[in-house]
Amino acid sequence: MSSRRDDHLPAGPAAVPPALDPLAAVRADGDPYTDVYLTGTVFLDIIFTGLDSAPVRGTESWARGMGSSPGGVANMATALARLGLRTSLAAAFGDDHYGEYCWEALEQGEGIDLALSRTVPGWHSPVTVSMAYEGERTMVSHGHEAPPPDFAFDGKHAPGCPPPSRACVASLVPGRREGWLGCAAGRGSRIFADVGWDDTGRWDPADLADLEHCEAFLPNAEEAMRYTRTNCPRDAAHKLADLVPLAVVTLGAEGAYAVDGRTGESAEVPAISVEALDPTGAGDVFVAGFVTGTLADWPLADRLSFAGLSAALSVQEFGGSLSAPGWAEIAGWWQQVRAYEAGAPGAPGALRRQYTFLDEVLPAAYRPAPLARAVPTIGFRRPA
Repeated sequence: MSSRRDDHLPAGPAAVPPALDPLAAVRADGDPYTDVYLTGTVFLDIIFTGLDSAPVRGTESWARGMGSSPGGVANMATALARLGLRTSLAAAFGDDHYGEYCWEALEQGEGIDLALSRTVPGWHSPVTVSMAYEGERTMVSHGHEAPPPDFAFDGKHAPGCPPPSRACVASLVPGRREGWLGCAAGRGSRIFADVGWDDTGRWDPADLADLEHCEAFLPNAEEAMRYTRTNCPRDAAHKLADLVPLAVVTLGAEGAYAVDGRTGESAEVPAISVEALDPTGAGDVFVAGFVTGTLADWPLADRLSFAGLSAALSVQEFGGSLSAPGWAEIAGWWQQVRAYEAGAPGAPGALRRQYTFLDEVLPAAYRPAPLARAVPTIGFRRPA
């Protein structure tokens, strides 16, 4: 197994350092260089959009749009990096063309630190086909678990105890302990976690034992209610706040609700209404926005608002990772909101009031290079 690429990949766009550092005000001498560490599986995502309905058995459906991009844990890593956080990803990459494309897109295109990642000879990249329709998506995935690295910390999932970092993001699996989380928390990292669907149907809070290491838990409404045996996502958030210092429950079209169990503070923000092209990865982008606001010490309501805005902007683009917004997209949206409400005296001022904090976060003018977006195919042959 190789911990880095030994071959020469085609030249790609160099990563453009973000001109806006959201943590500039809180950085101090002696802080770890890495802002966020995460580990997981990178998929090659192939996304079909423009479907009028779900595919029907025995028929052929044509999609009006298609895109390809890195997926899986790459969604979260890219969203964090595009918001200006120094992001380190530990993952396995196949030594096929899909793996090469994902590695280059993340390292060169997004500036993500892949020093703890590795190439696995003979292991093909996991693939997900995502079909977006009616504001939702259906996914079909294929892949095999990568061989564990020789230097694994817990013998299976993460390549060693992660380096010191301000935060770590983990996706919990019911009933499975992640040994590296305790090590990271012991080093002072703030742990943010979400959770996948419990295929066993148990929904037993005891299966989430790693919450003892977490500062924040961010399930969706259905997951939160099932784990707490409640019928209201807001009640679920309050019960989860007994298990973890900060419980954040996403409410879909209704927005998000959070409870800080340490202070008793709660906050709820509405969702931003947008026309969704592809919702793939929106949950990851929400978490990335919330992590950014938390590390920057923003008020709880502002963190929820920023996370919701980031997710809303992402669903208007193809793909999971490459749909994540950067500060240019956020600044552009804010300028539109302010311009619209300034020129329309009768327009409601709810968005303007909710996002006033962006005036202190964004520079007067922000014009970095355009972000990479999902493309229909992976590379063309170079002319002879």
